[in-house]
Amino acid sequence: MLEMKVFRENSKAIFDDLKKRNMSDDNVKEVIQSDQIWRELIDEGNKLRAQRNAISKEIGELKKKGEDGNELLQKMSDIKKRLVENETETKVALGLREKARMKVPNMLDNEVPKGKDEGANLEISIHGPSRKTEEARSHQDIMDAIEGADLKRAANISGRRFYFLTGDLARLELALINYATEVLCENGYSLTIPPFMMNKEAYEGVVDLNDFEEVMYKIEEHDLYLIATSEHPLTSRFKDEIIEIKEEPLRYAGISTNFRKEVGAHGISDRGIWRVHQFAKVEQVIICKPDDSPKFHEELISNATKIFEGLEIPFRLVDICTGDIGTVAARKFDLEAWMPASQQWKEVVSASNCRSYQSVRLNMRYRTPEGTDYPHTLNATAVATTRALASILENHQQEDGSVIIPKALRKWMGKQEIIKVKSVNRTASGISRAKEILDPTGAYSNVNVFAEDGILSVSYTHLTLPTNR
Repeated sequence: MLEMKVFRENSKAIFDDLKKRNMSDDNVKEVIQSDQIWRELIDEGNKLRAQRNAISKEIGELKKKGEDGNELLQKMSDIKKRLVENETETKVALGLREKARMKVPNMLDNEVPKGKDEGANLEISIHGPSRKTEEARSHQDIMDAIEGADLKRAANISGRRFYFLTGDLARLELALINYATEVLCENGYSLTIPPFMMNKEAYEGVVDLNDFEEVMYKIEEHDLYLIATSEHPLTSRFKDEIIEIKEEPLRYAGISTNFRKEVGAHGISDRGIWRVHQFAKVEQVIICKPDDSPKFHEELISNATKIFEGLEIPFRLVDICTGDIGTVAARKFDLEAWMPASQQWKEVVSASNCRSYQSVRLNMRYRTPEGTDYPHTLNATAVATTRALASILENHQQEDGSVIIPKALRKWMGKQEIIKVKSVNRTASGISRAKEILDPTGAYSNVNVFAEDGILSVSYTHLTLPTNR
């Protein structure tokens, strides 16, 4: 949330910023109008109270003299009645102002690339080994071959987009968590496991629930939501507090299980464990003095870069444009891993500088020599395990379906170097056979056969084939 002084002293900057985002300015106009009404009502209320006090004093003097004060008593009654109305109107005006102010997005950094959608995001650099451009198995096919996950039975008891991780793949997830936390703790981050639920008031301090609530799980009959990332509880931890920030900022490494509805249609490359309702994540959070946030934004990106370079995965750094940045961040960079099966770059890390937007919403301040001020908050993924696992499986796969374990993870895998194939990949062979039957000459490029929860499907028809066909 933007400070009120920005609306009062520099509203043009907000209007210009919304033009960059191609967003309506109705909420800004509502804030300015309601604030003007609120300030006039505050002024009227102060004057009425002063009049009431003065008349009360006059009535007291008249009573001492034994004189009639009926006229003043009537005036006092009228003032008291208007004061009650004034207080109600003041609360209404303030409520309208704050409701609209919560909907106004953060102001963008001047360096944010302009663009209407993710297609305008700017590639900054490419890291890691060379990209595999030859045909490759999807991470879902590899999971079947190494018996690393059971999506079908998870779907039976929980619904789609849930999973059992098993055997070596479950151990690899724990290795990822240990690896990421080691990197962060060695750099001064305080390891923290937060609550996995938050109430609505606290959640409104870190996100715009008007946009975000549809992806969150609400606990029925309770004022609680399952968290979507540990960034949210770690940042809202100091709600309504004045905190101490010395020479170094507050640095936290959060470990949590996260829950998201992930509503809407998604592409074939999002199947498997790439886009799921439940996943583990190690998150970076920094709370710092305003002047320091740009350099700490670079620190978050550097940490994530180090982690993914250690995983020996090709990835790139992307500067997120005005049309794709969301409402909370002033500046955002993503790390996108190369996924050989789909021949796509896909997001694995998001790093945001939110400036004072969240701290204002949370009423979180830090002590300064002059009094108090709002700190800046920053956050970034260290590793989201399911996406990192998918990236490892596709980029470290061998011809026989086995997977080389990245060197950085082996000490948490008992020095194991490879995850071996444990069963014939019936799904992969079923897909291959289905393609041969449906398009034996390879003439139709639009024939697309994929698997999910043990079922083979053709993307352009309603035909489904069990994997044993």
